[in-house]
Amino acid sequence: MTALLASFFFIFAAEMGDKTQLVALAFATRYNARTVLIGVTVATLLVHLFSVLVGEILGINLPAFWIGIAAGLAFIGFGLWTLRGDEINDEEKVKEHRFGPIVTVGITFFLAEIGDKTMLATITLSSQYQQFVPVWIGSTLGMVVADGLAVILGTVLGKRLPEKLIKIGAALLFIGTGIFTLVETIFF
Repeated sequence: MTALLASFFFIFAAEMGDKTQLVALAFATRYNARTVLIGVTVATLLVHLFSVLVGEILGINLPAFWIGIAAGLAFIGFGLWTLRGDEINDEEKVKEHRFGPIVTVGITFFLAEIGDKTMLATITLSSQYQQFVPVWIGSTLGMVVADGLAVILGTVLGKRLPEKLIKIGAALLFIGTGIFTLVETIFF
């Protein structure tokens, strides 16, 4: 249960103000909420399935000490990345051609998530916990819930709200977790 809750919590926090959350918000101003959530959910299930698999392989093949060091540094890096923020660039905007809106949302979201901080955080969590299904479900739910909030905001407001406080809170959470992980790994 710890792996599921930790994965949910950290991925939810990582997604706040992230590029893929901005993608979900942008699509919510164009398509209905259900369409966007279906596309986001399918893309997230696939990306996080791959991420957890990579994390499991790393966790099995690397000594626990080095996984702890890498995880601590990664969490600090995610915190700094969160403070820097993300933007959607023109290359990541996909025009709808012959595909329907669900496929358009899913493909765009999938491509935006590749190499993103939430994907890397999922790999890190998976390598630490070594519990495939709980990390996959927790990380997927955390992402979908965070993006669901963006979809609601996009649907209701039609524009992005200021995110500075959310970014700072999420960044501090990651940096604190990174420091705690390093201290625990090195001294205990």
